[in-house]
Amino acid sequence: MAQGCLKCLKYTMCIANFLCFMCGVGVLGFGVYMTISFKIAALTPSLAQFSISNILLITGIVITCVSFLGFLGALKENRCLLLTFFLLLFFLMLVELTIACVLLVYEKDIGDWVSKDLTTGLESAKGSTRNSTELLNDWDLLQKTLDCCGVKNYTDWGKNVPASCCPEKCDHPNNYRQKGCLDSMKTFFEENFLNTGISVIVLCVIEVLGMCFAMTLFCHISRSGLGYKL
Repeated sequence: MAQGCLKCLKYTMCIANFLCFMCGVGVLGFGVYMTISFKIAALTPSLAQFSISNILLITGIVITCVSFLGFLGALKENRCLLLTFFLLLFFLMLVELTIACVLLVYEKDIGDWVSKDLTTGLESAKGSTRNSTELLNDWDLLQKTLDCCGVKNYTDWGKNVPASCCPEKCDHPNNYRQKGCLDSMKTFFEENFLNTGISVIVLCVIEVLGMCFAMTLFCHISRSGLGYKL
């Protein structure tokens, strides 16, 4: 009976970690694609290291490494790998909860920081250098995607309002998108706040289940005297 439970737990962990590994590879590939195709981080120079593409790359690498560790530990019935897998999941859960708390506590400060950074990026985009042309392309993509213009409104661009500020023709100020990109970004995050919270909770539940499975398998292997020792 114990051996049957051990095998069931073992293959359940193998399948779950294999699926997580494939998801991690997908996230990593999408992060590479975002890094090559989009440079939205140029809009906020101070937050460039926290761009969506960088976050996806880091997330993909972490998921693939941790899930591979869990898969290999379960398959080989290696107690050392299972314990490492358990500790990594516990550490990741603490990091996620810490980040969530920091974002909630310093929400206003982060908003002010992003506002200043967007203003700096927009001022740079007004220039005539090659780098500013790339920045302008990034602003065009942002303004079309979020249906906005400038940081607070179209007046941030002065006399050189880009065509991306208009849904159709820019022949009159009334045709400009009236909403600023900062407000649009805030609205976007507020609308998706519930989905983000649910995703974090689901992720924490999955991690807790992974830790329970890993520790249960670790204890089963220890009691039956199977697998590699520490």
